[in-house]
Amino acid sequence: MSSARQELLCLLATKSFRLGEFKLSSGGTSDYYVDCRTTTLDARGSQLTGQVFLEEIQERGWRPQAIGGLTMGADPIVVAVAVTSGDIDGFLIRKAEKQHGMGQRIEGFREKGARVVIVDDVCTTGASTIQAIETAREFGFEIGGAMCLVEREEAKGRPNVEKAAAPAPFVSIFTATDVRHEHLRQKDGASPSIFAVAATCELCGNPAVTNMPRNRCEVHRV
Repeated sequence: MSSARQELLCLLATKSFRLGEFKLSSGGTSDYYVDCRTTTLDARGSQLTGQVFLEEIQERGWRPQAIGGLTMGADPIVVAVAVTSGDIDGFLIRKAEKQHGMGQRIEGFREKGARVVIVDDVCTTGASTIQAIETAREFGFEIGGAMCLVEREEAKGRPNVEKAAAPAPFVSIFTATDVRHEHLRQKDGASPSIFAVAATCELCGNPAVTNMPRNRCEVHRV
């Protein structure tokens, strides 16, 4: 796990994850809630979101012309990736066509035939991601991939999105289990168990065993 991804996970666990009794937009109830916007709209969280999503897109070789999703969960992700990349444009999909002006449902990048990636913040049933995929295809975009920041791993969300996105792949940056474990680790005050792959100690150059707060080996870790 890269240092940026680990830091983003820590922010999600701190700012976005809450234990309790919550009613979900899907109609169900849960003993936890993940409000990703408190992280993706945070100054540092926005930087990390753009970096991590862009790294994932580049590693998979998707090469999209634009990135977009259903308002408003996708909005900060789209902007973060566009700004970080410097060459991937953004578009936002309204939940319904605008009733005035040009009556557009897709705002921003609108080049028909372009290869795009659909993004969302949380995937439970996958309904908002699927709606974005279907609307983008109806407009004339080619779907190169679909991504979410946190996958709740329930309500058949993954198979629903995979079916809608096919043959394009669906990728989640984190699962809700990842975020819950990090939240509980922080609450317990335990040391981080995940560190940057291939990182080296800043002091001696030996393999690092932690990157929180700095890249350090077993001898020099804080």
